[in-house]
Amino acid sequence: MKTIQISGIPLLPYCLAAFTLVLAAYLELMPNGLIGAFAFLMALGALLAYVGDHCPILKDYLGGAPLLCIFGAAASVYFSILPDSIEQNVSNFMRGGGFLNFYIAGLISGSILGMDPVLLRRAGVRYIFPLVGGVLCAMCATSLLGLLLLYGWKETLMFVCFPIIGGGMGAGAVPMSEIVSSIHVEMDAGTALSRFVPALALGNVFAIVTAGFLDKLGQRFPKLTGNGVLMQGFEIEEKPSHTYPIDSLGVGLFFACVFYVAGQILEHWIPGVHAYALMIMLVAVLKLSNFVPVTVQEACHAWYQFVVKNFTPALLVGIGIAYTDLNEVLQTMSPTFVILVATSVISIVLASGYIGTKVGFYFVESALTSGLGMADMGGTGDVAVLSAARRMELMPFMQISSRLGGAMILVLVGVLAPILL
Repeated sequence: MKTIQISGIPLLPYCLAAFTLVLAAYLELMPNGLIGAFAFLMALGALLAYVGDHCPILKDYLGGAPLLCIFGAAASVYFSILPDSIEQNVSNFMRGGGFLNFYIAGLISGSILGMDPVLLRRAGVRYIFPLVGGVLCAMCATSLLGLLLLYGWKETLMFVCFPIIGGGMGAGAVPMSEIVSSIHVEMDAGTALSRFVPALALGNVFAIVTAGFLDKLGQRFPKLTGNGVLMQGFEIEEKPSHTYPIDSLGVGLFFACVFYVAGQILEHWIPGVHAYALMIMLVAVLKLSNFVPVTVQEACHAWYQFVVKNFTPALLVGIGIAYTDLNEVLQTMSPTFVILVATSVISIVLASGYIGTKVGFYFVESALTSGLGMADMGGTGDVAVLSAARRMELMPFMQISSRLGGAMILVLVGVLAPILL
């Protein structure tokens, strides 16, 4: 027992800290806002991550800590284990407080600025091939199976495949429902959204589990993976975190926020393109032009490493509480529907991975980024998938899939909806 550490905290101090938080929660004395929400998320995230990383079947085949953090937290809401005040505070912190945006901004800026510029230049040009190829294969495979299972190929394509590969909820399913309602006058946006959400939610579950399998596949067959590097012929040169001065974390935090704000400004000037996608483009251009001083690049990379190491379990628990509705997932569990959702996810993963190898990418990394990056639930799904696959450095490419790929699907829905509805 003395050797057990939960998120680097010895067991006894952790238990005392957790007891303090539980007592405050059930006495309705937990502070609202950042302190209360962050303390609760870090405590529960640390515990669920520890269990997930030490439970044999869960860690070996189902993604381990990320899956348990998300769905363990979602189950605590579903079974009404959490006090309402805690659930409300966490939801406000995640949705209105911008914790997810804060986390992703650090990942995007640090991972791009810490990337080999040659890799960034070469991979960016070729990325469109596995992205588009995977989408087309998923559409064909899922609609064909829907036809064979008597579900209807039009119904399958419109209400199973498109919501899964459409870029998540806010940037995908919601605008997609508006497009459908504008074309199908008998179906309002709320009705359309209610039909999109089950496939979106269940597809996200399959994406997380598949990410865990891809990680195991890379361990079993090392030639299939670059261990976080997308393109063959490159290696990651990890710099130990202790080489960075402590004030570099503050510099990295500052510039991560500045880059995110710059993305918001660009979105105002270029409507229709998501701020994350514009932020990625901006940081990539700055990296390739060598405009950002090396000290700032290293600081952003140090902040990225700090965020991944310390905040990931807390964020995943927040995703489970604020964004994951177990009731919606459980209501979709008809065998035919589950098979169709699994087919959408698996087909896009296999196609993207295979096509990626033809343009010089590693199978696992290509399947993760251009495959699962399209099949998961947008920004929240990107974090969960990369956490399950243990490849957080791929976040910029995941966001390209979620944002630019999701925008491509919205255009496609606008073109095909009159035929499918």
